[in-house]
Amino acid sequence: MSTIVEARGLKMYFPVGRTLGGKPKRLLKAVDDVSFSIQKGETFGLVGESGCGKTTVGRIFFDGQDIAHLGEKPLTPYRRRMQMIFQDPYASLNPRMTVASIIAEPLRYAGASKAYQTERVRELVDLVGL
Repeated sequence: MSTIVEARGLKMYFPVGRTLGGKPKRLLKAVDDVSFSIQKGETFGLVGESGCGKTTVGRIFFDGQDIAHLGEKPLTPYRRRMQMIFQDPYASLNPRMTVASIIAEPLRYAGASKAYQTERVRELVDLVGL
């Protein structure tokens, strides 16, 4: 398998407050020394409490391309190959949808056949023990 996303020692600090000279008073560690790799065809989930740096980690390189600053059109091909990072777990799941339909939704948007959606949903539900 080939690696499509990789982070090594990812760090992101944000300045908090400023001195009269304009220098930051202190740095807030949003992400400190995070490393992982995602192989082609692999599903990756990043979970953590609010404010732990999930969104900051999401602003990384995808398939060798820095996607953090891409506009709407250039980002479109990448969206077909990844999924959104949700901040609010209550807004992430629609209580009117079944678990199967929620899992199948990105596959449907990507144009996967109904048969593939059904097969993949079964695989994923079994994989996580639902």
